[in-house]
Amino acid sequence: MRILVMAAGSHGDVAPYTGLGAHLRGEGHHVALAAPETFRESAVDSGLDFRPLPVDPRGASAGPRGGSSELFARAAAFIDRLGDGLADAAAPGADLLLLSTTTAPLGWHLAEAMDVPSLGVYLQPALPTREFPPVVGGGRSLGGWGNRAAGALGQRVVDRLHTGAARRLRERLGLPAVSQGARRRAVERVNWPVLHGFSPTLVPRPADWRKGLQVVGNWWPHVAADYRLPPEVEDFLRAGPPPVFIGFGSMAAGQGERLGALAVDALRRAGARGVLQAGWAGTAGEGDDVLSVGEMPHAHLFPRMAAVVHHAGAGTAAAALRAGVPSVPVPVMADQPFWAERLVRVGAASAPVRFADLTADGLAEAIRRAVEERTLRTRAEAAARAMAREDGSARVGEVVATWTS
Repeated sequence: MRILVMAAGSHGDVAPYTGLGAHLRGEGHHVALAAPETFRESAVDSGLDFRPLPVDPRGASAGPRGGSSELFARAAAFIDRLGDGLADAAAPGADLLLLSTTTAPLGWHLAEAMDVPSLGVYLQPALPTREFPPVVGGGRSLGGWGNRAAGALGQRVVDRLHTGAARRLRERLGLPAVSQGARRRAVERVNWPVLHGFSPTLVPRPADWRKGLQVVGNWWPHVAADYRLPPEVEDFLRAGPPPVFIGFGSMAAGQGERLGALAVDALRRAGARGVLQAGWAGTAGEGDDVLSVGEMPHAHLFPRMAAVVHHAGAGTAAAALRAGVPSVPVPVMADQPFWAERLVRVGAASAPVRFADLTADGLAEAIRRAVEERTLRTRAEAAARAMAREDGSARVGEVVATWTS
């Protein structure tokens, strides 16, 4: 089949689809990835065709600097640009659309116009449930009824954000006018299939989800079989005890100098060596026991760590758990508090440190606990063994195969 995977957002929102796409290509399909331009190289390196989307993933998030009104304004602007970009990416045609959480609300209209099947491949549990509140901004549980009602309200907010872009997209595609809410309800009525690419170890499938919603396990970013860590990284890792990884991914852009100094101070107070990953913040530090690095595969780096300090994005949280290493979650926004809480729930993380409350003393204490409290590592290792038995990409491949038989 000609499969078009559509994903938009930060590194953690897109990188896992390079691994999923590579798996499907290995099963004989022709796979293209539509994503922001910054992912062209990783898509091509994974053996996928690339179709650029004219959106800047940094524009979708206000980060720690913005309030809710700014966040919604940026999200609306991001969605407005996304509509035409998705239509352009779909123009060469496809036999099947695989739609991420961020692209599905507009992708439904494309699938209708193209008259091809589509499949949700989500990285977050975005559908309402009694078991937990909405993963984005949900906060504390509101009880069964309250959680599900809040989830339904969240869907209406998402529909409202997509209203203008969906209307313009339907006009461009020559489709009759239909509200975004009506399109969502039509999708739900037919039990549109959604495969969720996270581990049931972290989030078991909610019992009240409708038919067609599955939790299949992670699909991981593609890494070349012959990849090796750079020599300077290997030298550092071998020169002393396992270090602590500190990185905030796509969060805290422009705060690198402050975060670097804070991280080095926290490591010194905790008596630990450290690997600092720049990310969007540009975090860097200096010292005999600190190494600053750029982007490199978590699958190769995290198993060599004593603990992982991270922003609790879905992909990074899963990668730390997969490595069997304790986490120190420092959630910033969006779904990150949800994943931080899930790591704590399985016993593989210290208590979350809110980014807004981050201090060298507080971070040092959390690092000491993660490194010294053996129970955290034991439970992380148990979760890693369970995750090793899962193959999310293969499960997606099985469903895709039903459209070729």
